[in-house]
Amino acid sequence: MDDKEHAHLAQALKDHGYPVSHKVVAETLHDMGFSLQSSVKTREGSDHPDRDKQFKYINKQAAAHQKAGQPIISVDCKKKELVGNFKNGGRSGNHRSTRGSERA
Repeated sequence: MDDKEHAHLAQALKDHGYPVSHKVVAETLHDMGFSLQSSVKTREGSDHPDRDKQFKYINKQAAAHQKAGQPIISVDCKKKELVGNFKNGGRSGNHRSTRGSERA
């Protein structure tokens, strides 16, 4: 994530009653194990066999955090891309445990 993304997250948190600066957001994400990773495009395969299970788990976690009064951040990950083997020069914040190749 870059400063612009940190600023957007900080503003969203402020809008929900959590006054915080973009620097605190950046430091907190870093302390939690998130860092900038270059995008790596790989060929898309079939859907993951446990895809529905993954969504149910995420929904259960979100509901538990919301019930505890913690903010929930929703991220829309759909992205239109060119079809074929094109370089994607972007970077994004990823947790250390999720590093690896990305599916296009």
